[in-house]
Amino acid sequence: MSTTQSDRLRGLIEPLVRAENLDLEEIEVSRAGRRGLLRIVVDSDEGVELDACAELSRAISAKLDETDAMGDGEYVLEVSSPGADRPLTERRHYVRATGRLVKLQLVEGGELITRILAVDEDGLDTEVPGVKGRKATARRVEFAEIAKARVEIEFNRKDKKEEEA
Repeated sequence: MSTTQSDRLRGLIEPLVRAENLDLEEIEVSRAGRRGLLRIVVDSDEGVELDACAELSRAISAKLDETDAMGDGEYVLEVSSPGADRPLTERRHYVRATGRLVKLQLVEGGELITRILAVDEDGLDTEVPGVKGRKATARRVEFAEIAKARVEIEFNRKDKKEEEA
């Protein structure tokens, strides 16, 4: 996708996303056979419900029908929330992952699997789980130390709602 098309699409779509109190995470245009594919990823601190994606999809589709931003050909529009395994790249991603276990690839090399306890402007307060009966240990990780980060999927962990019930 050209930068011009990307900027134009962002300019059309971002106000619609903000109106739904969502964050525009990604816009991707690609080919799917003869058709174009416009994939839009949105998120919020509370997550994104399927109904919100459907409503936003209708609004974006109507807006795109008013313009030639996608050209003359047919295209498929997908509006979704990010997958659980998407990379954490923005401060807000780490805030949304508070309480979750993450795998951090460190700039200096090596990796760290730790639970995010708190996020501030400079980095993360985390807890490294203990192994073989040892206690968990606190660790501070600055954003500048992180090369890559992803949430680790935990199948046996209760979510906050279950713990509060």
